[in-house]
Amino acid sequence: MRSDIVREGLEKAPHRSLFKALGFTDRELSGPLIGVVNSFNEIIPGHIHLRDITEAVKAGVRMAGGVPVEFPTIGICDGIAMNHRGMKYSLASRELIADSIEAMVEAHAFDGLVLVTACDKIVPGMLMAAARLNIPAIVVSGGPMQAGRFRGRDVSLSNVFEAVGQVKAGRMAPEELAELEEAACPGCGSCAGMFTANSMNCLTEALGMALPGNGTILAVTAARRRLAKLSGMQVVELVRENLTPDRILTPAAFQNALTVDMALGCSTNTILHLTAIAHEAGVKLDLRAINELSDRTPNLCRLSPAGPFHLQDLDEAGGIPAVMNLLLAAGLIDGETLTVTGKPLKENIKDRAVRRPEVIRPVDDPYSATGGLAILFGNLAPEGAVVKQSAVAPEMLRHRGPARVFDSEEEAVSAIMNGNFQSGDVIVIRYEGPRGGPGMREMLTPTATLAGLGRDKDVALVTDGRFSGATRGASIGHVSPEAAARGPIAALRDGDMIEIDIPARRLTVLLEEREIAARLAALPPFAPKITHGYLGRYARQVSSASSGAVFAPGCGRS
Repeated sequence: MRSDIVREGLEKAPHRSLFKALGFTDRELSGPLIGVVNSFNEIIPGHIHLRDITEAVKAGVRMAGGVPVEFPTIGICDGIAMNHRGMKYSLASRELIADSIEAMVEAHAFDGLVLVTACDKIVPGMLMAAARLNIPAIVVSGGPMQAGRFRGRDVSLSNVFEAVGQVKAGRMAPEELAELEEAACPGCGSCAGMFTANSMNCLTEALGMALPGNGTILAVTAARRRLAKLSGMQVVELVRENLTPDRILTPAAFQNALTVDMALGCSTNTILHLTAIAHEAGVKLDLRAINELSDRTPNLCRLSPAGPFHLQDLDEAGGIPAVMNLLLAAGLIDGETLTVTGKPLKENIKDRAVRRPEVIRPVDDPYSATGGLAILFGNLAPEGAVVKQSAVAPEMLRHRGPARVFDSEEEAVSAIMNGNFQSGDVIVIRYEGPRGGPGMREMLTPTATLAGLGRDKDVALVTDGRFSGATRGASIGHVSPEAAARGPIAALRDGDMIEIDIPARRLTVLLEEREIAARLAALPPFAPKITHGYLGRYARQVSSASSGAVFAPGCGRS
């Protein structure tokens, strides 16, 4: 076993002495040493219960004859970090998570890993570490939050963000907002819609790195604890069989995950994270090829914010296995890809039927014939931009309007809150990319406020930053190259006409190329907003959103 280098032989007597200081017996020192990464903290609702989940994982490891060793990693709550300086650290924390796990695993020679996770950057950070380290590993999430109940309907966090705009527009009383605030998030778990956290936990199943049910079994249920125990037991089997991530995270597995992404209508952030995980796995994802997948994959689910259903409804309907079984029958995914069950994907999803067809639509009667996400290209986004097309009102799928340009999220939010925009405008928020932000802030406040004001059907947003998975409307993010890298978005001025054509996958500004080039050449050198601390280092090292905003060069296996 890999851990023999810290446990076996005469010269390792000092090492064994340290293990015995921890209370380990000789019998324990002969079993597989399993690192259990617990991202518990007391600031994220999706993580507040992870001590419980981790204890269940450790029980499973012990039942299978392994030796669990728990260690922590960090996590940031995107909701609490939203719309202030703290959000600059959210995406940047993904690299810290991957790096911290790498350091702990390599220093202590674990034989296998269970990655106990839940929320936005933590899930991809852990998957990046698994791909980089390439030792037997399995992911188990804390599960989604139950939807709240408010005046006879299911609600979640996105409803609260949108309600702020409704109060501003006089469409909701402040007292009603206070009531909603109390009801929307009823307990532990990752926020109840198909936002980034739940998107990534569902796609972890599709990648084959988690047991069936990982993405949808509610956090508060005993089934979630049973899944954690089974995951602990299964990692010991993975070690015995030496089933490593490189055998699971293949090009076909990523194609499967992207196809499921399109069928579910996941967060735009999944493109950023799947690209980063693929980078660590040595797999190249082509953004233009993602459009080909979207063009042939029907959108089968409309979960909040794109529709009325939540993760608990998807679970009742059959979960990710039911979705994948439909896609497999239609010839849209590869059933031969290997998974952490030790079996091919087709065995995991065999006979998994759809139990609520209003939640998971048939392939021949989808919500739309094309997938939930689209990658847009054009002279405003030569390297691509991302939109959640399943959450865009039909009248905004094609739109032409004048640019209203802001150089920060704060400026844009102030203008939106004060009504300083017109019907038809394209609100542009730039210098919020990976380097320019730095940290590529997720901007739910401007999108949710517009939706709350009832303006998501006549105003578009375009940014080199990111949007939350809870965003709906014509919100186009990840514009690459970013403004800080002198992408064309840096050349925009108020009044420039921007043309959005989501069905044609186009994002253009109606300017001649020579005019764009002249404007860019006249700009002063980019002055970083932050030059010290971790964010200063991050800004100097991070690559474009089109390549996953990974550190470049020299990250992972590149």
